[in-house]
Amino acid sequence: MTYTEEQHQLMLNYQQTEITAYHLYTYLAKKEKNPANKKIITRIANDELKHAEIWKKYTKETVDPKKLSILWFKFLYLIFGFTFTIRLSEKNEDSGIVMYEKLADVIPDISKIIEEEERHEEELINLLDEERLQYVGSMVLGLNDALVEITGTIAGLTFAMANNRLVAMSAIVTGIAATLSMAASNYLAEKADGHHNPFKSSLFTGATYLIAVILLVLPYLLLPPDMYIAAFVTMLVIVIALIAFFNYYIAIAKEQSFKKPFLQMLIISFSVMIISYIIGILAKKWLGVDVG
Repeated sequence: MTYTEEQHQLMLNYQQTEITAYHLYTYLAKKEKNPANKKIITRIANDELKHAEIWKKYTKETVDPKKLSILWFKFLYLIFGFTFTIRLSEKNEDSGIVMYEKLADVIPDISKIIEEEERHEEELINLLDEERLQYVGSMVLGLNDALVEITGTIAGLTFAMANNRLVAMSAIVTGIAATLSMAASNYLAEKADGHHNPFKSSLFTGATYLIAVILLVLPYLLLPPDMYIAAFVTMLVIVIALIAFFNYYIAIAKEQSFKKPFLQMLIISFSVMIISYIIGILAKKWLGVDVG
C-alpha cells in the first residue's frame, strides 16, 4: 500500500514515540523496587517495543528515541517520583491513541495497538502505590498552614517594619517554631488515630512546612533591606507558584481536579495576607512603632 508523505511522517513520529516509551519504561522498571510493579512495567516496555516494530514494518526505517524526552521524564521521576511520572506519561499515551485512529483505515494493526495502550493505562493505574502519596494529607497540611500562617505573618511584618532583614529574622524564628509545632502536633494526632507510621507522617508535614518557609523568606534575604516592596511582591509570586506547583502535582499523581483546589488555597492564603497587612499597618500606627 502506498502512503502519502504526511501519513509516512505520522507513522515515523508514532514509531519514535513507541521506542521512546520503551526506553522510558525500561528505565522505570530498573528503578522500581516492588517486584510486582517491576514485572508489569517490564511487560509494558516490551509491548511498547513491539508497537515500534509494527510501525517499522510500514515505515521501513529505524528511528532513535527522543533522548531529551527520556531525560525529562528521568528528571521528573527523580523529583516527583514514580506515580507522577507514570501518570504524565499516560496522558501523552492518551493523546497518541487519538492520533492513531487517524490511520485506522490504512493500518490494519492499529486496533491492536489501541487495545494494548488502553490495557497499559489500566495496569499502570492499578500498580500506582507510591509511599509518598500515602502522606499527601500531611503534605497538604504542612503547605497550607505555612502559606496561611507565614505569608500572613510576613505581610503584616513587611509594612509594619519596612525592613527586609527584620522581616526575615522574625519570619525565620516564627517559621522554625511553627515547623516544630506542626510536626509534633501531626505526630500526636496521627498516633492517636492509629496511623501505622505517625513519625514519617510528621516528617512530611514538617518538611513541607519548612521548605515553604525557606522559599517565602528568601526574597527578604536576597534583596537589600530597604526594598521591602519588591521582596513582598516576589513573595506573592512564590506563593502563587507554590500553590500551582503543589496542586498540579496532586492533580496528575492522583488524577484530581487542578482548578478548584488551586483557587481555594489561593483565596485562603491571599485573604489571610490582606487581613494581616491591615493588622500590621494598624498596629504600627496605634503602637507608634518606628523601626526606621
